[in-house]
Amino acid sequence: MSQLRRSNGLILSASICLTFYGLLILYSASQPFGPDMLLFKKQCIWLGIAFTGLCVFTFVNLEKLKTIAPVLGFITLLALCIVLIPGVGLWIHGTRRWISLCGLRIQPSELAKIGFVIFFAYFLAEHVHEVRYWFKGFLKPLGVIATFACLVIVEPDFGTAFLFGWIGLILLFLKGAQLKFIIPSCFCALLLFMLAVYLNPVRLRRITAFLDVEGNRLSGAYQLWQSLIGFSAGGLTGVGLGQGRQQYFFLPEAHTDFIFAILAEELGILHVLIVLCLFAIITFHGLKIVRSMGNPFLFFVGVGALSFLIFQAFFNMGVVTGLLPTKGLALPFLSYGGSNLLTSYCFIGILINLGRGRYHLPQSLRKGT
Repeated sequence: MSQLRRSNGLILSASICLTFYGLLILYSASQPFGPDMLLFKKQCIWLGIAFTGLCVFTFVNLEKLKTIAPVLGFITLLALCIVLIPGVGLWIHGTRRWISLCGLRIQPSELAKIGFVIFFAYFLAEHVHEVRYWFKGFLKPLGVIATFACLVIVEPDFGTAFLFGWIGLILLFLKGAQLKFIIPSCFCALLLFMLAVYLNPVRLRRITAFLDVEGNRLSGAYQLWQSLIGFSAGGLTGVGLGQGRQQYFFLPEAHTDFIFAILAEELGILHVLIVLCLFAIITFHGLKIVRSMGNPFLFFVGVGALSFLIFQAFFNMGVVTGLLPTKGLALPFLSYGGSNLLTSYCFIGILINLGRGRYHLPQSLRKGT
């Protein structure tokens, strides 16, 4: 029990440190946008909202969420549908991913990760004994994954849709689904994903440019090329906070998807390694917490929350360093964006809640834990 509480403290501390890095780089990246530091101020507002989400998911009884999981799943799907309605969803940079609410831009596909984790964990827990059956144990949960992923890919948001599919299959595998079902499904999903990319000229150009970054450094691979320049310019200790060049519109979307490159340029590889260690701490201690869960629903919720945090960070870093094709995925805790920050802290709240040890106690002793 004390080990889990120690894990909670380390996970929370690592998350706060990562957020500090994000605010530090955003403070620097806000300079080209004017003296009012608008990006930095907005992120601070969202940080207050994110801490509220952290508190809610830290102290809520996660077992009771199981009773309203179908409602949460329906609301999540409804939100993903609403954002696609012209005039409701905001059309920005060729995508319809945001809704404006009280002056704040909300990204339903980010918040949908929470609803998906809770609903899919409920679905798997309810059908835990049907794992060996093709239809009930595999095809039905695969349909749930496909529904969420397809609504996201229509926006279009290929990166997030891939994340939904990837994590959904991980949960399905951990449930006990047989590889003879999973492997052919992965190939089919990959073929469909490749077809969707082929039919989308923008995404296809990103893939072809990724295969020859230097040859396309002035066209399709311009963003990635500038990111690599930022890494090389930073060296071991960086050029200094606020002294980087990439933030001055050389690197498009520097404050969102490519903030990791700005951190590398201004603070250097040493701080890049610190950020990697902080994510490693969350991964290691998050795994310790979810492994202690005997309740299938809580186990799947914990794995889903941790997987979204870690794999999104992994994919973002892979894109920024040229290991993966360019796609729009934010770096948890660091990238500018309120919906992503809120979702990240809600997932941290879920992990801390599981690590409090209340679910290891008899029902009669849980009050006050």
